[in-house]
Amino acid sequence: MPEVKETTDRFVAAMNAHDEKALDALHADDIKFNAPGGFKATNGKDATKFAMTWLKAFPDNKMKVRSELISGPWVVQEIVMEGTHTAPLESPTGTIAPTYKKVVGYGVQLLRVENGKIAEARIYFDQLDQLQQLGLIPATTTV
Repeated sequence: MPEVKETTDRFVAAMNAHDEKALDALHADDIKFNAPGGFKATNGKDATKFAMTWLKAFPDNKMKVRSELISGPWVVQEIVMEGTHTAPLESPTGTIAPTYKKVVGYGVQLLRVENGKIAEARIYFDQLDQLQQLGLIPATTTV
């Protein structure tokens, strides 16, 4: 399905360009969107807002796709996000002031494409690891 691959490639490019308009155009109006922290969106504007919250807080953020599986309209991507926290990060529990720390986050996104748009997205990443890298909670040690 070339349309599916093309759509997800455009999504990654829009994320890396921090292009809010392009991201909004790629999200279906009635998207089903879930992300860590209980975040849910049922419209494209809110899904774009979620992405832009991270991109604004990490203005040098880049997304890399490490591996990808496509089956029909579904795409599973293993991703790496790298960026420096230089602006406030709006979270469900309040604003996190810039820590000026570089963060490397690994995650998976499950995307369903319909008519050249992302109709469903489920995002998974390790929130604990992110908070540790930002210095907001102590790092755990293993023996």
